[in-house]
Amino acid sequence: MGTLYLVRHGQASLGASDYDQLSPLGEQQCRLLGEYWRSRGLRFDAVLCGGMKRHAQSLAAIAEGLGQAELPAVQRRPGLNEYDSEALIRSVFSGPLDRPRDAESARQYFRLLRAGLRAWMSGQTEPEGMPSYAEFSAGIAAVLTEVREQCEGQVLLVSSGGPISSAIGQLLQASCEAVIDLNLRIRNSAVSEFSFGPKRHAMLTFNTVPHLDSPQGQALITSA
Repeated sequence: MGTLYLVRHGQASLGASDYDQLSPLGEQQCRLLGEYWRSRGLRFDAVLCGGMKRHAQSLAAIAEGLGQAELPAVQRRPGLNEYDSEALIRSVFSGPLDRPRDAESARQYFRLLRAGLRAWMSGQTEPEGMPSYAEFSAGIAAVLTEVREQCEGQVLLVSSGGPISSAIGQLLQASCEAVIDLNLRIRNSAVSEFSFGPKRHAMLTFNTVPHLDSPQGQALITSA
C-alpha cells in the first residue's frame, strides 16, 4: 500500500488582478509544511502537480522546507488544474462583480461561487472557456488511476480545492452539494491523505494542517 498526500496550494491573491500568485503568507504556509514533513523524515517517491503558477510556487516552497536537494521529477497534470471561478460566477450573475476586498464582498463572492458551482455541476450551465463538470471530474479520476497503477510508496500531489474535493467526492460517492461543501472548506496548504493499492484508494484524513498546529501557526490558517 502507498499513501497519496493531496495538498491544496498556499494562500493565493484573492482580490488582486492576478489570483494565480501565492501571497507571502501562502509561501510561508507551504514552507512550514515542508519543514513539518522533514522533521518526520518523510521522503516522496513521486510528485504530481497542476500546471498553475500557484501550484508550482507551492511545490517550490514545500521543497524548500523539506530541504531535499532533489525531489522526484515533477509530473505536471492538466487534470489537477482548478476551475475558472470568475467564469462560474458569470454563468449565473450578470451584474457588476467587485473583487473581494472586505468581509462583506468576500461573502457575496462565495455565495455567487457556490451558485455557479451548483449550476455547473448539475449541467445547467456551460461557463465560457471551461469543460463540463463531467470532463473536469474525469481529469482528476485519470490522475487517481495513474497513481494506483503506476506509483508506489509516498506520493505528493499539489493542486487546488476543486480537484481535491472532486477526488474525495469520487471516493465517497458524495453528492454535488457535499462536494461543494468540501471544496469551500479546504484550507490553504491543507493535507488530505488517501491510502492506495493497485485496485482502489481509501480515505485516511481530510483538510489537516498539522504544520500550523501551534499558537503561532494558528494565526497563519486561511481558507481563501
